[in-house]
Amino acid sequence: MKTNYLSLKLALFLVLPFALLQMFTSCSKNIEFENSNVVPAARGDISVKKDKNNNYNFKLEISYLAEPERLQPPKKYYVVWLSSEQNQIPLNIGQIVGTSKLHVKFESVSSSKPKRIFVTAEDDVSTQYPGQYGVLETDKF
Repeated sequence: MKTNYLSLKLALFLVLPFALLQMFTSCSKNIEFENSNVVPAARGDISVKKDKNNNYNFKLEISYLAEPERLQPPKKYYVVWLSSEQNQIPLNIGQIVGTSKLHVKFESVSSSKPKRIFVTAEDDVSTQYPGQYGVLETDKF
């Protein structure tokens, strides 16, 4: 009986630090987008998870996002932007598609730690600078 107890203590001593490390490195942060003045019904959140390669995985889920053509003035695309401490200019990390279903998902990966993530309505999906038509944004991370 004593041997089993010692074996269990030894196993916990060896395994527990690795389990805790895995738990803390794989935790994700879930942040809600602030309410939008442009698309007031839109609601969403973003999940950010740092992986074992020190990259940041982003998963956005947005509901009730109107088609960009219905905005005033009409636009063609929704573009997701990432502001980070490493980059002075926000990075275009992709386009949101499928807004006619009223529920959209978007995923991306970046090596930069996010400070802020936001969505703009644009006429050019490959634009390198965000326009003035901000739709959704997070508070600072």
